[in-house]
Amino acid sequence: MVKVWRVVIVGCHPTSMLGTKLILEEGGELQVEGMYSTWGECVSIVRETRPNLVLSDYQMPEGTVEQVLPEMKKSSQSSHFIIMTEENDKELFQPLIELGASGVLSKGASPDQLIQMIGGIREGFLSIPLEWIERGFRPVTSSRGLDGMMQLTQTEMFIMERIVQGITYDKIAQEIEVSRRSIDNYLRKIYVKLEVSTRAQAIEKFALFSRQNKQLYA
Repeated sequence: MVKVWRVVIVGCHPTSMLGTKLILEEGGELQVEGMYSTWGECVSIVRETRPNLVLSDYQMPEGTVEQVLPEMKKSSQSSHFIIMTEENDKELFQPLIELGASGVLSKGASPDQLIQMIGGIREGFLSIPLEWIERGFRPVTSSRGLDGMMQLTQTEMFIMERIVQGITYDKIAQEIEVSRRSIDNYLRKIYVKLEVSTRAQAIEKFALFSRQNKQLYA
């Protein structure tokens, strides 16, 4: 008997999400447990229920999926994420895969293409549109930012680990017995090494490195 996958849909348009729900549930192998219209709702439900599949719009009113994908993947590593884009944009494929997505598909794709992609993921395969291959697209393994990650000192690594865990700067300062201002100085150095300019970008890159490192030594 085929296991029924629990699915969460995240999108801007309720009517579109309802149509997608009907498509997914037609074969009986997918069950949509909820439809959500904000990143906050999505992050919370993924953390709480750990669905097998999250089908998400790339762009939401609050911003793009890059802002929340690392956090969702970290909170539910077994979940698969398919990101739906406005166009068949191969430029988004590599960055989204690095952040934890299992597939990227245009909103203009047919229902059969969506079901086939999900079927492939269920079997452990990643699907790429043949049109991309015909146009010379070749996915590559990226080491972007990893050189900078290796330059972090033990203290800087500890600080980033605690930040990813949600620990406040004041608490981190107490743990390593430095002033709050020293934490700001450490962060400036970390941002330079990681080639980022914001806390969110630093967390995203550090989380990516940690996941790749864990897979390498698993």
